Formats: sequence, structure tokens, C-alpha cells
Amino acid sequence: MDGSLAGAKAEQVLERAGWARSVGGVGPYLTLHARAGITRQACDAAVAKLEIHELPSARGCTYVLPAVDYALGLKLGQNFWDGGDMRTARKLGVTDKEIERLRQKVLDALGKSPLDPEGLKQAVGSASRNLGEEGKKKGITTTLPLALGFLQSTGDIRRIPINGRLDQQRYKYTVWKSNPLAKSKLSEEVAHTELARRFFRWVGPATQAEFQWFSALSGKAAKSAMEQLGLVPMLEGSDRLMFAEDRDSLLSYVPPKGPHYSLVSGLDSLFLARRDVNSFVDAADAKRQIMCEKSSCELSGLKDLPSHAILDRGRIVGLWEYDPGTESIAWCAFVKKDKALTDAVSRTETYVREQLGDARSFSLDSPKSRAPKIAALRG
Repeated sequence: MDGSLAGAKAEQVLERAGWARSVGGVGPYLTLHARAGITRQACDAAVAKLEIHELPSARGCTYVLPAVDYALGLKLGQNFWDGGDMRTARKLGVTDKEIERLRQKVLDALGKSPLDPEGLKQAVGSASRNLGEEGKKKGITTTLPLALGFLQSTGDIRRIPINGRLDQQRYKYTVWKSNPLAKSKLSEEVAHTELARRFFRWVGPATQAEFQWFSALSGKAAKSAMEQLGLVPMLEGSDRLMFAEDRDSLLSYVPPKGPHYSLVSGLDSLFLARRDVNSFVDAADAKRQIMCEKSSCELSGLKDLPSHAILDRGRIVGLWEYDPGTESIAWCAFVKKDKALTDAVSRTETYVREQLGDARSFSLDSPKSRAPKIAALRG
């Protein structure tokens, strides 16, 4: 966010800054805009051209990845498709053979044209079945999502945002004719090492525990992946590790004297990969009381931010939310407000108002649900 990525393409930003978590919010848009000034329209065009894409990847979670990482992301996500949902479905009487037949029906249907879930439901007919009240209680109403999850993890199909946008979770599905895994020879172990390589390039210095959370690997597997990279301690005796060349660059770095403000998502890769808010907060701000979901909480010790963040040279210096009712940003600063700060807020406010319309953190976020935080920020 120092301006070095100005003019870069969307895929270049994600390669350098890290994969953008996508949960039906504006995180990917803010990631690209804050670092490279990329417009929403340019981001959507990159999605349409498959230069970047939303995929199940690390921990089985969806991220927006650059094309160069599609095979890696899919390989990492494969261990998670058969997770809780499928185990639960088996307890409800769903068999693996049943899902296998349904997968083939889905592929046959999508071979004709892209379809949304309702169109797919009609196309596969009785091959997809309702799991009744018991399934509803478990969050699995039909067997169709199980087949779709598997086919996405294998790269056989992919999702297409119906309106082309990443911040609204309405999709069609289509056959992925150039399946990224078709010619990939990535083993599971190599995939783990490549994820570690990217992780420590994105956010190092970091601990093994932080990488383990991000990757959802066992301690043994995480350690093995990291050992292939030749990481060194940030400082003697530190458990924070990084590449030697990055350490030299970090220790010789002289921060700019003047402020450099950026408004980013609360789920920005800068925070989310390590889940260590404290490392981005000045000691004087650690005890600040901020509004979390329904009550105030102390900034110190938070794993995740409750609101979007204002940064200055890598430090969190404020929080913000967008208020669609007034088409303005509600914000507070931990530092004295100056023109550079108000200008940064104004630029982001214009971007959200004119290009995004809102700045939801995730799919269920709404103006009503964030009203208490907006009021607290303005107070």
C-alpha cells in the first residue's frame, strides 16, 4: 500500500499481497483499490476474463486467486469438500454412490449451458433429493450442494457471479473446460510447501501457529512445509520467521516521515492471514474500547477486526463503516485528523458510493446490522 503497486493488474496485486477472502463482501474490491487504484469495473472484467477467480482453497474457504494459483488453490481445498457437510449427510442416509450419480447428472446438465441452482435442480430431477426436516436442521436441505462442492474442488465446474460482481452471492455454474488440475502434478506435500512459500512472502514475519491456522494443517505437516523454505527468525530468539532476504529488507527499511493513509477491509489479507490485530496496533491504542457486534470490546487481543480499518504505514490508526442511508463513511481515528487523512476517507467514500453502492464485510452484513457500529464510530 506504499504506491509501488500503482497501475498493477488485479492478478499481480493478489500474487504480491495475498489471496483476497471472499464471503460475499467488498474485501476483494477494497484489496485491489487500496493497493493499485483498481476500479470495480476493472476487477469485474478481470473476473470475466478468468485472470482472477473465486475458488475454494486454503482451509476449504473461498478466496479470490490469481490465475497462476488456481491449481494450487484447488489442490489445497480438496481435503475439505468431504468435511462436515458430507459426514452429516451420510448420517442422514446419503451414500457416496448417490452423490457420484448426482455429480454426473450435474456435469451432463452443465455441458449444455450454464445454470443457476434452480435450473440445475430442474435439470437433474430426482437425482437430487430433499433431506427433509432433519436435513434442514443440519443446514443441508438437498443433496445438490454436496455434488456442486465436490465438482468445484476438482476443478470440473466453476461458479460465475450472475451479475459479474464478487460482493453478491448469486451464481450460475458452468463446466470448467480448461480445468486447472487437468495437467497439474502437484502432490499434497508440494502444495503445502507452496502455500507456506506464499504465506511467508505475503505476511512474514509470522509464526508457525499463524501459518497453521491459515492452512488448517496439522502441526507436523505445517512444520514440514516450512522446513523446505529455509526461513530464519526475524530477530535472534524470535518465533517469528521469514525469508532471509525479506528480513534484511525489513531491518534496513526506513518508514516515510509523512503519513500514508489507506482504507482497507477488516478482512484484508494483511490481518486475516495472521489473525493478530495486536501486531498492527500502537501500544497506546491497545486498550481502546471499540464497538464489536453488540457491545464494546477492547482492541487489544482481538483476532479479527469488527469493522474496516484505516492504516498509516502499516499501523491501524482508525476504523470505518459505510452508511448507505447518508452515502457516507462513518469513521474514527486514533491519531489527530489532518488533511491527508480526510482526503483518504473522502476518496474511499467516493469509490464506495459511485462504484460499490455499499461496503458489506460479508454476505449477511447490512445497514441495519451495522447501525450500532456506525453510531459508535460517529460518537
